Amino acid sequence: MGENDQRSTMEKIISLCKRRGFIFQSSDIYGGLNGFFDYGPLGVELKRNIKDAWWNNIVRHRENVAGLDCSIISHPDVWKASGHISGFSDPMVDCKESKMRFRADQLFFSKVCVDGNPIGYVSVLESPDMEQIAESKAKLLKGKLAAMGKLDALVLRPYTEAEEEEYALIPSPATDKPGSLTPSRDFNLMFKTCVGALNDSTSVAYLRPETAQGIFINFKNILDNTRVKIPFGIAQIGRSFRNEITPRNFIFRSREFEQMELEFFIDDSEESWQHWHEYWIKERLNWHKSIGLPDSMLGLDVHKKEKLAHYARACTDITFKYPFGVQELEGIAARGCFDLEQHQRISGQSMEYFDEGTKRKYIPHVIEPSVGVDRTLLAVLCAAYAEDEIGGEKRVVMRFAPKIAPIKLAVLPIVKNREEIVIKARNICNELRNLWNVYYDESGAIGRRYRRMDEVGTPFCLTVDFDSLADNAVTIRYRDTAEQIRIHESEVEKFLAKNLA
Repeated sequence: MGENDQRSTMEKIISLCKRRGFIFQSSDIYGGLNGFFDYGPLGVELKRNIKDAWWNNIVRHRENVAGLDCSIISHPDVWKASGHISGFSDPMVDCKESKMRFRADQLFFSKVCVDGNPIGYVSVLESPDMEQIAESKAKLLKGKLAAMGKLDALVLRPYTEAEEEEYALIPSPATDKPGSLTPSRDFNLMFKTCVGALNDSTSVAYLRPETAQGIFINFKNILDNTRVKIPFGIAQIGRSFRNEITPRNFIFRSREFEQMELEFFIDDSEESWQHWHEYWIKERLNWHKSIGLPDSMLGLDVHKKEKLAHYARACTDITFKYPFGVQELEGIAARGCFDLEQHQRISGQSMEYFDEGTKRKYIPHVIEPSVGVDRTLLAVLCAAYAEDEIGGEKRVVMRFAPKIAPIKLAVLPIVKNREEIVIKARNICNELRNLWNVYYDESGAIGRRYRRMDEVGTPFCLTVDFDSLADNAVTIRYRDTAEQIRIHESEVEKFLAKNLA
């Protein structure tokens, strides 16, 4: 798939999300608010199903993982201990002409040379095709200056690596005017707020930028309350907030998002973290496949030692091939004991664990699988989107894994003006609604209703027709193949239970 096709696919997905009620731009009637999104009726269902699938896999199906739900605002010292107040920042650069703001590590530049002689600079924003864009800009610059000779190969570097003397020469990607970019500076990503009646330094608090710290500060509470033994985990799903400089790619990078995080506490041996790190990489890969992400679109990115956080032993990202490029979907990090040690030091409260078997006290180490709900949902949308033909007619179909599909079954009376058929269809629908999200639709031709259900990813349609009045059988239609089978209405619940698992 070429760059234009990828961009077109992303545009189609975004359009479908608004048209069919998956995702809306927040505050849309006021022009929208960049980096914030609202989930519509189908988006809410899809999101809930993804979270339930994660919760069931991580918490309910395991004896050694407990759940937690922490407050969004914590004591400010939590963020001092974690390092977020002093170090949670992105390099920022402003365009003095356009007033646009960019992440300096996502802005790339290159010197342009003709036959070894420099003629200027070009700059581009990070993207899958930024090399081609930079080459086009270099050719335009060469033509503008009427420079004779052959263009040398460009070497793109992030703006964070620019030398001071280059600032006046590098153009802004917004205006292509040299010298219009400010030097790079750090920008803290936490949203600041105030708690209480006063609005001064004594009332400053922060919206949490991650859910992990709430788990660490409740480590002792969970340990004492549940009497678990290492190895064990604490899991949480919750909202986080980051004042991203450049939110982009729809819901991939936004300012308000949900995380699904597990902190899995282990002993402090070398063998332990290596074993559990590998274990969770495999577990998480299998889970992503179970919700419909194909193996061909998933990958692993093992962080090099020089790129690791200072406290980390190792980190491996599960990546996904989005239409806008391969990006991180989930990180599985071996975080050592940094967080618990920091909270013990700042709070003065012991975070040690007593091992009854070895009669030894130690601060546990932790493996952290952390995945964004919104990124996962976007990956699911991208993997599910397809265009094909049924009976010579083109259609858009969302091939969601049945267990996470927003609507599980559509019940369709063949006609709406035959009372017996409508009553039977309504009764079937009402009975099944006690178990699944079932949709009733009697509007329009049956083929058109099938297409509507295909476009929102409903795996099965059930049609009550004239023969149903005589034999109490109904027609089940499969979304992906349009195959139809006939079963007795008493068998429908059993059929769905088997095929929606």
